[in-house]
Amino acid sequence: MRKILLIIQREYLSRVKKKSFILMTLLTPLIIAGFYGLIIYFSIQGAKGTFNKIAVVSNNKTLTEKLTSGNNTSYVYVNETLETLKPSIRKSGFDYILYLPEFSLDKPAGIQLLGAKQAGLTLNNRVEEDIENIIRTQKLKESGIAQEKLDKLKSSVSIDNKKIDENGKDEDSSAGATMIIGTASGILMFMFILIYGIQVMRGVIEEKTSRIIEVMISSVKPFQLMMGKIIGIALVGLTQFILWIVLTTAISTIAAKMFVDKAPVQQKTMITAQLKAGTKMNQESSNPIAYVQKSLSNLNLTKIISVFLFFFIGGYFFYSALYAAIGSAVDSETETQQFMMPVMMPLLVGYALSLSVITNDPYGSIAFWLSMIPFTSPIAMMVRLPYGVPDWQLALSMVLLIFGFIGTVWVASRIYRVGILMYGKKTSFKEMIKWFAYRN
Repeated sequence: MRKILLIIQREYLSRVKKKSFILMTLLTPLIIAGFYGLIIYFSIQGAKGTFNKIAVVSNNKTLTEKLTSGNNTSYVYVNETLETLKPSIRKSGFDYILYLPEFSLDKPAGIQLLGAKQAGLTLNNRVEEDIENIIRTQKLKESGIAQEKLDKLKSSVSIDNKKIDENGKDEDSSAGATMIIGTASGILMFMFILIYGIQVMRGVIEEKTSRIIEVMISSVKPFQLMMGKIIGIALVGLTQFILWIVLTTAISTIAAKMFVDKAPVQQKTMITAQLKAGTKMNQESSNPIAYVQKSLSNLNLTKIISVFLFFFIGGYFFYSALYAAIGSAVDSETETQQFMMPVMMPLLVGYALSLSVITNDPYGSIAFWLSMIPFTSPIAMMVRLPYGVPDWQLALSMVLLIFGFIGTVWVASRIYRVGILMYGKKTSFKEMIKWFAYRN
């Protein structure tokens, strides 16, 4: 045990003391915040700044309603034909040509949007919606129903999400916050297992190629060396994760405070008026972040973080043992590709299905089995957890994961003990199976 602790200490300190580790630990929360800030900023600016001038060529005598220009689109009806306008589209000052042929209002067909450049999906959908609106307006007029009367019949519905606990009491919940927390947890779990698992593999390859491993094996057993390396790098990951939580919380608190302090008086007045009208926002604070904070407060974040740490450690041990076996079987990183894909496939499948199937049906049979199988449970269970998982399912998943990583560590150690001292030979799966079968 003492030798394993020494190896853990060496692996941990050698990585934590690196300048790259310190810089990335401090800068990653800022980089992520800046990254998403830029995405939001440019998305808003792009939506505001995009303007398209469209020439409307209408041969339709049935459709008498005219398209109305909006903030991002200008419709100009022209008397030219489609054939005469197409050759001069680049010099005409128009971005696109909208061609409206003769069609029935019940079955509009043959409409074309032409331009020197391909129309984007957003513009295409916007034009389709505008045409649908004028067809609807004309049908209403022909039916003798005014649009104003129809608008008065519309009602805005807002649904409060509630969960009923075991005692029959209801508690607040938020579908949006639940999905965000579950998705973020799944993505982080996938990233951490992949990043730190590959670090184990690279560390084994470096020591093997530099022949340092031969000296170390003379003092410790291969199993002790492998476990020390796995646990040491796991502690590095936990250290980085905890620091990220602290830094992200601090940055979020400061950003929220700055938002409130710099909010215009008019905006605060408007939000206060909305509160009096009964909109769903925090009554104690007049800022948009309040609703998000209230939604998150309804989730058991302490339990989510605790379970995340368990499944990170369990999932990391499960996969890093396999990565260590791969690292011991090859002489360079370029040789790892054939072995990495079978190991990564369950992780990728779990990641893809968790973010698609589980978010839509967190209580279905597929979600259940994905959160039980050790190959996929670290990601799947974290995506399911914010929705509410029965304690027996959570306990069963944890137990299966523990047995799973014990099994993978045992299998990997039998390959590791032989492969770590093999040099200059191309390894195959058949060869690794022989190493596993070797007796001490």
